[in-house]
Amino acid sequence: MNAENLRNAILTDQLFAVRATVAISIPVNILLGAASLLVAFHADRSVAGLLWFASSSVINILRLALCRVPVNMLEPRTTATPWERWHPSVAVHLRSHTCLALMSGLVWAFIPALCDWYTSSQTLFYLTVVCGITAGAVTHGFAYARIPVCFITPPLTSVFLCLLLAGGFERYALAATVLLYLAALIRGTRVGQALIVNDSKLKNEATALYRSLEIANHQKTLNKQEMQTRAITDQLTGLLNRHGFAQVVEQFAILREGGSLMLIDLDGFKAVNDAYGHKFGDEVLAEAARRLTDLLPDNTALARLDADKFAILFGKQLNGDDAKALAKRIITAVAVPFSRLDAGRVGASVGIYLGPITEIDEMMIYGGAALYAAKKAGRNQYRLFDDKLRMEAKVNRDIERDLSDALAKEALEVWYQPIMADNGTKVDTFEALLRWKHPQHGWLSPPNIISVAAATGLSEPLLRFILRDVAITALILRSINRGDIRVALNVSPRELAQIAVDDLILSKLEKMGVSPTSLELEITEDVAIDTGLVQNKLAKLADTGIRLVIDDFGMGYSSLGSLQQIRADRVKIDKAFVTGTTLGSANCSLIDALLRVSKAYGFDVVAEGVETEEDFLTMQKLGCPLMQGYFFARPMPRERAISWLSLQMIQKEKST
Repeated sequence: MNAENLRNAILTDQLFAVRATVAISIPVNILLGAASLLVAFHADRSVAGLLWFASSSVINILRLALCRVPVNMLEPRTTATPWERWHPSVAVHLRSHTCLALMSGLVWAFIPALCDWYTSSQTLFYLTVVCGITAGAVTHGFAYARIPVCFITPPLTSVFLCLLLAGGFERYALAATVLLYLAALIRGTRVGQALIVNDSKLKNEATALYRSLEIANHQKTLNKQEMQTRAITDQLTGLLNRHGFAQVVEQFAILREGGSLMLIDLDGFKAVNDAYGHKFGDEVLAEAARRLTDLLPDNTALARLDADKFAILFGKQLNGDDAKALAKRIITAVAVPFSRLDAGRVGASVGIYLGPITEIDEMMIYGGAALYAAKKAGRNQYRLFDDKLRMEAKVNRDIERDLSDALAKEALEVWYQPIMADNGTKVDTFEALLRWKHPQHGWLSPPNIISVAAATGLSEPLLRFILRDVAITALILRSINRGDIRVALNVSPRELAQIAVDDLILSKLEKMGVSPTSLELEITEDVAIDTGLVQNKLAKLADTGIRLVIDDFGMGYSSLGSLQQIRADRVKIDKAFVTGTTLGSANCSLIDALLRVSKAYGFDVVAEGVETEEDFLTMQKLGCPLMQGYFFARPMPRERAISWLSLQMIQKEKST
């Protein structure tokens, strides 16, 4: 928000505050005027009193009417109807209110005419009324100081002059008091206006920052949606790609119990591609995709998975004969000679899986086993996944089978990666990360382990295992006088919703003698979709001193409201916004906006994915207080992490 826009926003706030206070003060003005009129009648000054009251009432009616006149808040170049263009601007409204306030003040300046210029027996009454109405004007009108100043100056000046002209020590003293009273009221209006302007400035600046973040987030969402569309589409054939096909499988798995999967591999394509070039090879793939599309019924999904491999998912489970008949038609269609190619140069092998639609990996294992068997039998063959092939695919379920035993034998490990502060010179936190080296399949990714744990009911034992290791690490840090370093524990939304995470964590920490202030809880930001399910648990943890961290912020679910709802102490910007980001980019603007908002909302910001020196320098220039990534250190087993920390401490002491 530039200076001019900020000034206009402040003036608008002042105007609406003025309109609100006028609606309160004018009725009081009218009542006091009516009381003055009654006193004038009683003192046999009815004509003067009526003229004075009529003048005051006309101006009061105009002031009230002005509050109902629409305000033109359109930008100068904004298209508007002639009626909208007629509406006075904010500045015109404020000037009009000021002029009417001055006119009203001038009318009240003629009150002395009703009491012989403050020498009659009614003087005390009128002085009290004038003091009361001027004090009330300042009380209700300090949002825009000019208005109350214009109103109070004429009547109080009139009092001052009348008292001077009347003469006498007491009147001189009272005149001086009135002058001091006027000065105090004017100063009060200016101080009050300064407070209002400052509050309005802070509010509008915060609103502008919030809108800037919303716009950046919205643009990021649009870009993400476009990228997602591209991400699920094969650019050559227009079919789904592997990622898009996986999404369709997930949708089918929710809506249907059974289905049919066919994997198709083009026989001889590699030789054709090598002999005729990639351009011609692309033409063959595009034509093969068209032929497959023409063969398929509705309610099917066709995807190109790899260079010459296609997949078909049917919304219902075919019987064996129908599946075999369709496989034969596919083989026949692909066998039709392609342009410039002899018959038989390109063929098709088909693997068929009929059964429950579950996870894409499982189905692809079964379909892939059938396709491998078909190709093994020769060109232009198909094979149905059967019991024999099922036994061969059983090995792919080893992970699910072995997880429970691995937990019991503590075959899993917890590694630690530091989060750095002070421009990468000080360790602020160690994030705990799960690792498992499977006997047959090697190192497995944490998401796969967590997913299997959730599917097999092992989420709670897995969380207990990680929490115990985290607690031990916290104790070790305390023993080497680094209790200032917290340990961060990742908790998934499913765990938060399904497990009594709060009781589990607090009881474990108490049992092991670890202070809750040593722990951070990292939560992926999709918790913000429905905080009601987990808010009480998070609040209970936060009350003990455990810091709450929103992980992977910016991936689509965040809002400033949700950060406040779950009392987040820290936000970790997803590495997709950090890695490779340069100054001036859209990602950089989003990070800068979040850093500004974090100051107003009182949470820390961590930049994940600082992989290179360029990433580090960019985050440093943006003023990001905390960073994490391979540039500083990779995840390490606990012992190595502690050794690494000790080395850092030694190097820091030497440098100082």
